[in-house]
Amino acid sequence: MAIQQSEVLYTAVATAENGRDGRVATDDGKLDVVVNPPKEMGGNGAGTNPEQLFAAGYSACFQGALGVVARQEGADITGSTVTAKVGIGKNDDGFGIIVEISAEIPAVDAATARSLVEKAHQVCPYSKATRGNITVTLA
Repeated sequence: MAIQQSEVLYTAVATAENGRDGRVATDDGKLDVVVNPPKEMGGNGAGTNPEQLFAAGYSACFQGALGVVARQEGADITGSTVTAKVGIGKNDDGFGIIVEISAEIPAVDAATARSLVEKAHQVCPYSKATRGNITVTLA
């Protein structure tokens, strides 16, 4: 279910110049990076790229969701990490992305870890935003 404007707690603002081959910065100056296409896509690969930025945001958000679920379940996720792999490639109408999320949760057994990851995928705002739009695989 979508949130209403009156329910927004925080709004991030970022502005890009020259698209995939330029610069992107937030209005508060906390993020200011050069973006370039990766070498695999014909760019110079000197800067970061939108897929890396999306992977960073998604992995951080998913880790937060994992923490929420773990607290609800009484599970210990000490030392856990979440990795998001974001791929880009051609599809029928231009380009599309695909995501693989994996988590290392050393303090729990494999079945518990899998259950926590699946539950986190249901509550993570990035997972909700992409559900039905792109393929997201839980590894």
